[in-house]
Amino acid sequence: MATIWELDFYSRPILDDRQKKKWEVLICESPLNVGDNAESLFRYSQWCPSSTVNSLWLAGAIKEAIASAPKPPEKIRFFRRQMANMITKACEDLDIPVAASRRTLALSLWLEQRMRSYYPVQEGYQATVNPSVQFVPETPVALPDALIGEKWAFVSLPIAAFDEMSEWDIGFGEAFGLPMTGLSPETQIPGLIIFSSRATALAGWMSGLELAFMKYDSGSPPTPPRLILDTGANDRWILANLRDSATQAEGKKFEAAKKEAKQVHFLAIQSNPESESFDGFWLLHELSI
Repeated sequence: MATIWELDFYSRPILDDRQKKKWEVLICESPLNVGDNAESLFRYSQWCPSSTVNSLWLAGAIKEAIASAPKPPEKIRFFRRQMANMITKACEDLDIPVAASRRTLALSLWLEQRMRSYYPVQEGYQATVNPSVQFVPETPVALPDALIGEKWAFVSLPIAAFDEMSEWDIGFGEAFGLPMTGLSPETQIPGLIIFSSRATALAGWMSGLELAFMKYDSGSPPTPPRLILDTGANDRWILANLRDSATQAEGKKFEAAKKEAKQVHFLAIQSNPESESFDGFWLLHELSI
């Protein structure tokens, strides 16, 4: 299994001796197995003086992290759009593939924990609102014609079913550590299955998109309600137009079930309903970043 890192490089609510905000790089390994606990995987943090915030310093910090890690990363993900140029440059200088992504659950939870209990006890701390990432949703676009599924269905699985996910026959996909979510054993995880005669091609195409989450969009005339797939930093795709009251009700139930499951859900792709394998299967989580 690939080793993927999640990275954030940004100022923190702590002032240095010159009354300038301290900067910090946080790096953590992505928990890619459903049983993984983020705290048991590789983590690295380093403070950066405000006077040396640049891609050269960041590249050096990443090199130090690699030197202390069990395995080097095959890819690095980051969510903070305003730092895209600097992070991308640092990773490219080290020949490490890099991707703007919202598949950064472990990093987001770690950052929340530090905002809550670590930074407030540091010297120079200044209480402030955790800065959000500027996000202006793009207009959703249709999937390529050749990749549109013939059928789809809203479904749900008990969280216990995912204990055996590593044994499922899956072509393309990705999971994350469900223990991080704190969900109870009886939780039902909602999802969508797309059935397509071109299932392998559709799953392969989606595997390169940095899948983030699905969301029911109620629309506004003349746009019908629809199911949207968010990917990458800011891309959006129309998975399905929900033109009748029955499918719209299903879409609303899906969104309500996501809320009950703390925004955890899944997307699956199969060639037909009788198939015992998945051409694609992704655990997803909608982050508020």
